[in-house]
Amino acid sequence: MEFARHTLKEMLAVRKLISFHYFEFAKGYVFEGEQHDFWELLYVDKGSVEVRADELTHQLEQGMIIFHKPGEFHTVNVGHRHKPPNLFVLSFECASPCMERFENRVMQLGTKDRNLLSLLMQEGFHSFAPPYDNSDIHELITREGAPFASEQAMRNYLETLLIQLIRQQDDAERQAVRKPASFQTEKAEQQTAERIIAFMRGHLSEQLTLDRLCKELHLGKSRLKEVFHAQAGVGPMDYFKQLKIEEAKTMIREQQYNFTEISAMLGYSSIHYFSRDFKKATGMPPSDYARTAKARAQT
Repeated sequence: MEFARHTLKEMLAVRKLISFHYFEFAKGYVFEGEQHDFWELLYVDKGSVEVRADELTHQLEQGMIIFHKPGEFHTVNVGHRHKPPNLFVLSFECASPCMERFENRVMQLGTKDRNLLSLLMQEGFHSFAPPYDNSDIHELITREGAPFASEQAMRNYLETLLIQLIRQQDDAERQAVRKPASFQTEKAEQQTAERIIAFMRGHLSEQLTLDRLCKELHLGKSRLKEVFHAQAGVGPMDYFKQLKIEEAKTMIREQQYNFTEISAMLGYSSIHYFSRDFKKATGMPPSDYARTAKARAQT
């Protein structure tokens, strides 16, 4: 019997990366700008920042992404009214015509988009050796002992993210079409996860429990954990601890409070427990992180 081989269509392909960066900027940081012959995406993981793209200036908040097209002059400015940002910046080559869909676009990512971007970043950290926060270094060095096919997984996540964002544009243009029930269910779960995260952000000064979350969100424990893990990729209490540490990093870079005050403002019973969790999450104690952040701000 003859078996026909179907050649899979490839609408876009990323085969080369130029840079992989993750920056934690302090207030007052200014990047004077550059332009190049490849694509670059900038995602605001925390805080806010002003980005100029040719003649347009954009105020980007947490969860927003911008794509700089080849030849576009772009700058970054962290003003004193901005909350110190964490920025993920990835530069890549892609000659596919459909990339025109990203020209002059700023987008707010949804939960599924952010999860994809998080997986992309994780594979990047697995694939390439540090430093990730030096804007003068663009050569990517493969990390010794990187997991099997980590660079390919990274490429797959990036291509999937681009495909997903283009599909969302198409969906927005077909608003008159009734969405299937499965989509409505997925959307409802995304909104539930976002409500949980919003509640967590509003109560970072407290010691939340799973029981409290269930009571406030009117969900059973099993359902809450199931929905949250499906959308965020981790358990709710682990995510809450991550939010505390990210907020602590931002407060340290703002240089308005000492470690004892930050510890208390984030609901820790003592600076000992705060320092323990901070070091576990970042690999360094708060004092070392503060020195590193201050040195970066002065370069």
